[in-house]
Amino acid sequence: MNFRHLDLNLLRVLVAIHRTGSVTAAGQVLSLSQPATSNALARLRSHFGDELFVRSPSGLQPTQLCEQIALPVQKQLLALESLLMGQQDFEPLSSNMHWRLSLSDLGEMLFLPQLVSHLRAQAPMASLSNISVVAAEVASALETREIDMAIGILQPKHRGIRTKLLFKERYMAIASKSWRPSNPGRSKLLTAAQLAKANFIVVAPTATSHGSVEKMLTKMKLQDRILIRSRHFGAIADLAQSTDLLSIVPEMYARELSQRMNLQMWHLSQAPTYEVHLVWHSSTDGDSAHQWMRDLIGGLFRR
Repeated sequence: MNFRHLDLNLLRVLVAIHRTGSVTAAGQVLSLSQPATSNALARLRSHFGDELFVRSPSGLQPTQLCEQIALPVQKQLLALESLLMGQQDFEPLSSNMHWRLSLSDLGEMLFLPQLVSHLRAQAPMASLSNISVVAAEVASALETREIDMAIGILQPKHRGIRTKLLFKERYMAIASKSWRPSNPGRSKLLTAAQLAKANFIVVAPTATSHGSVEKMLTKMKLQDRILIRSRHFGAIADLAQSTDLLSIVPEMYARELSQRMNLQMWHLSQAPTYEVHLVWHSSTDGDSAHQWMRDLIGGLFRR
């Protein structure tokens, strides 16, 4: 085995396959075609004289040799990238930097328009992709540079992961203008007794953690009154507007919808609260481009 003959780009493929358990998924992370990724794996196998990954019902599983080298290689690649990128000063007006964020569908609706507007004004040649990662995998996606940072109801407890609190908020209810609670009064606060007579739409996305709404309704023994479960927030406004169902959503989204559409908004007597964090990996702490983007996000959304 001659290290000088090894293409270091192949090591990025090794780390990506180890992270995803799939040649196809690794290629998507690295912006490589499936044949190119397969070819890279073949070259890695030839160089190390080892299969590195074997097929199983749950995906590609690393061999013993692969397990020994994958994580150390990943750490060295991160350190090298951080060293080289940290030597460059970020110039927003001329940079063609490409950031990879992870936002849920709700995060995309609430954060992306304002973020892109400022990005176009301040860094017109730069680009940004939303690579949505499920909440449980955000830390590993940051470690392997699948994403650069994430915004959401996230608090991963992993070594090397940094978090910044952007804001704290609560949930509110939205409904059509024709919806009325039981025993209505002048107050815009829904009591537990009024909620007990309502029927609900609940959103349960996979790329963030909004499970506290269903937990609240279950605690109140109202889980049988959840009639619609949606995976995405995009349809909530139309569902609320066209039905007699009550939807409990994050306050920022409730206020945005009530201003833009013909919906009413209600406070809740037992509203769950939540925290929205910006999350990144410590290996990018000294990177000027990443610092600039983190400062931009903090300036726009921290309160």
